[in-house]
Amino acid sequence: MSDLEGFGFVLPHWMYWGWLAIMPLVIMWLMKRKGISETAPPTPDEELALEILAAEDPVHYDEGNKFTQILDWTSEKSGVFVAFWTINAVVIYFYEVVMRYLFGMPTIWVHESSYLLFGMQYLLAGAFAMLHGAHVRVDILYVKLPARGRVGMDIFTSVFFFIFALAMTGTAWNFFADSFNMAETTVETWGVQYYPVKGMMLLGSFLLLLAGISKLIKDLRTFQKMGAAA
Repeated sequence: MSDLEGFGFVLPHWMYWGWLAIMPLVIMWLMKRKGISETAPPTPDEELALEILAAEDPVHYDEGNKFTQILDWTSEKSGVFVAFWTINAVVIYFYEVVMRYLFGMPTIWVHESSYLLFGMQYLLAGAFAMLHGAHVRVDILYVKLPARGRVGMDIFTSVFFFIFALAMTGTAWNFFADSFNMAETTVETWGVQYYPVKGMMLLGSFLLLLAGISKLIKDLRTFQKMGAAA
């Protein structure tokens, strides 16, 4: 007798992973076909925040070269891709509430599938956040520097960023390889495969590394331009 018998509908593992892979691509394709922008126009408060960010970090004025534009496109699309996963969480939690309180049949997979989804979103959104300057910055000294000094500070501190990003990528590879080799699953009754989650840790680390390379190139370009204009 299966451990899952008596729980009503249980989402198959293949359907969970397949849906997460395909659903955002379908939505992005439909939006492009209908000419709908993937991102809403900024509100007045968001425009003000972007102006402040551009004033703090002059590199946001630099469009970069073809290589950085490819990296930035990758960071942008990866963030949009995982943003659509949030729709799944809303839908399946609604399903859980209906099944639990109207039919008295609580699920065994909704909560686990959702927190795994949110964890993977967090891992994959790092590059998007870096592209848009959304990571926390300790700017007690940074904001007191002149514009070229702030760019120079970013170039200097990028050394520590790349140490972190490379270490995280290497560690994530070890986690993923070990998990894949042992066909690791979660310990809950649903028992979904865990190695794809650790694979997202590896992918997210790699995307963050690419975003850092793009920013460093743009920092160097901006620093050089400011020096030539001085």
